[in-house]
Amino acid sequence: MDIQQLQSQLSQASGDKQYPPVDKWDPEYCGEMPLVIKRNGQWWHQGTPFTRAKLVALFSSVLKKEEDRYFLVTPVEKIGIQVEDVPFVAIDADTSDTGIQISTQVGDKVLISEQHPVELRTFEDAQVPYVNVRRNLWARVHQNVLYRWVDQAEHVSNGNKTELFLTSNGYRFSIGEF
Repeated sequence: MDIQQLQSQLSQASGDKQYPPVDKWDPEYCGEMPLVIKRNGQWWHQGTPFTRAKLVALFSSVLKKEEDRYFLVTPVEKIGIQVEDVPFVAIDADTSDTGIQISTQVGDKVLISEQHPVELRTFEDAQVPYVNVRRNLWARVHQNVLYRWVDQAEHVSNGNKTELFLTSNGYRFSIGEF
């Protein structure tokens, strides 16, 4: 995969350089790339971490999930990569009158809502919130964000357990129970 060629293909294929329409592209599968998105959100290639944030942002913009597999996709090629958990980590969150906006490690910002829902999943033997960022690509909520949310959450007793809820843009979601 040639980076300059990728940038050229993306600028020709889409006016929206941040999010090209990879869901509409169905190119031929070209094989695997030794690229791994680690559980902590770091991107590694051939055993070395990426140090250029713009390169990670570029690759993340052409990331596509099909069933349980992840691919980097351009209009003319599709290359498989490995993702240990999910491709994104929600590293920050801002609360306003509109709702809760999360920021990922690759610079995505989304307002939690019905279009960007939250679901609880098991991560390292604990229930952790995940946010749908785009095109069935999810971000795990980082522990520092979760701790702030616990302080903001509405506590609802349910028998001998208490469930924690937040609301964003009219969308109510659970962040866990204890």
